Amino acid sequence: MDVNNSVLKNEEKAVFKLRSLYGKYGYSQFKMSKFEEYDLYVRNKDFLVSDSIITFTDTNGKLLALKPDVTLSIIKNTKDEPNTVNKVYYNENVYRITKGSFSYKEIMQSGLECIGDIDNYNIYEVLMLACESLKSISEECVLDISNLSILSDVINNIKISPKNRKRVLKCASEKNVHEISNICIEEDIPKEKCEVLKKLISVYGNPRDTIAFLEKEISDYTDKKKIEDLKIITDTLTENGYGDMIRIDFSVINDMNYYNGIVFKGFINSIPTGVLSGGQYDNLMNKMGRKAGAIGFAVYLDMIERLNECEHTYDVDTVILYNADDDISALNGAIKMLADNGKSVMAQKTVPNDLKYKQLLRLKDKGVVIVETNA
Repeated sequence: MDVNNSVLKNEEKAVFKLRSLYGKYGYSQFKMSKFEEYDLYVRNKDFLVSDSIITFTDTNGKLLALKPDVTLSIIKNTKDEPNTVNKVYYNENVYRITKGSFSYKEIMQSGLECIGDIDNYNIYEVLMLACESLKSISEECVLDISNLSILSDVINNIKISPKNRKRVLKCASEKNVHEISNICIEEDIPKEKCEVLKKLISVYGNPRDTIAFLEKEISDYTDKKKIEDLKIITDTLTENGYGDMIRIDFSVINDMNYYNGIVFKGFINSIPTGVLSGGQYDNLMNKMGRKAGAIGFAVYLDMIERLNECEHTYDVDTVILYNADDDISALNGAIKMLADNGKSVMAQKTVPNDLKYKQLLRLKDKGVVIVETNA
């Protein structure tokens, strides 16, 4: 099937493209049931985008849930294998309340997970595929990358108390340096240390400049190898043509109870919220009794419905008007020619009420003539 066919919705086109992309890099498709045991989700509610879960009781009395997430099921159904990585992708419907909504939706979601002996190459590959995933949707895109381990080290080294840690992380996600200053005053933290944290959460830009900043300003507050690894990964991304679309931004924060190390969010032009989100989630693996590391991401295809809404102004590209006694072979030839050129086309004897079209044609003398053009 031609994934660029105009009759497909944006999210449907994306599914075909992403499936092909992930398969090329050795990721196999993970299929799951619509249902999971409710206990799996209730134990990990903080990991979920929404903690509202649709539940029902099975015939055997067990409480089940319509799946609001795929990652937890993948972890549950994979095993630790030393020195290897398990690479899977998925195209699944999940069921949850979306942001800005007060009702449940069935949402098509794509993504991938890399689980096992995670190294810098695996992290690079997942980030590269995140970049390619965004580009498959729109060329106008950016991937913001952070490292929670570096941020955590700085917070620990300037000795923020546990009671204010969540406040600091919230301020970091909002780039709220004023409130960071207030917290540091409350905790009697030296001004120079407070400035380090404020600079870190304010940094945003291309990898070359931001890595130089980290090496100069942050290296005394974290393990230098973490900065070196971030440099290796972003340098490799830049060398392979992704430098213009990646930024380092320490306001990208996920729950540290589950995530660690590299985290990232993807954005495309004309959609105000992120359409892709992911990161390393070794802490979640440990919580679920696993020894392996893991990194992955999800593409929120419901967000893509908003992309280029102007493209969906028309119900059909072309309407061809004909009479009942016209040559059907000539009519078929005209329709086939347009369809073969990627146009959606409808044959009618009169234009239906409220039908929106780009071009109106009339079959005449075994050919067509333009009657009206709206595009």
